[in-house]
Amino acid sequence: MKKIFNVHQAPAAVDLAILFARFTIAGMMLTHGLPKLASLTSGDPVQFPALLGMSAGQSLALAVFAEVLCSILILVGFVTRLATIPLIITMLVALISIHAADPFAKQELAFHYLFVYVILLITGSGRYSVDYLLERKLAVR
Repeated sequence: MKKIFNVHQAPAAVDLAILFARFTIAGMMLTHGLPKLASLTSGDPVQFPALLGMSAGQSLALAVFAEVLCSILILVGFVTRLATIPLIITMLVALISIHAADPFAKQELAFHYLFVYVILLITGSGRYSVDYLLERKLAVR
């Protein structure tokens, strides 16, 4: 019973939770980004909202950068905090521009993504990451 109410987490458990969050959120976002990448590289006319004074092609390219490249960086845990920033911006744009007039049920997914990205921005990538390996290697020097 004591373990159920224990609020002190072992560092290994926290690192595993961060790893699970990174893998899950990156994998889920890739399901949104890879079709956009295919659309961007298909040569067909771009069917994407033109946002913030950019063309539809520019908006799509930025979305692909965030949703594909930054998700892969988060997946492996390389420059994780930096990689969350474009994704946070993308989710804020989705909430403020794309789904602003929609009911909460339509906005909810972007909120979920945003929430996890902010957590990863705060926590970083954890022990099971390229960031951790590079930090240890630099500390040895």
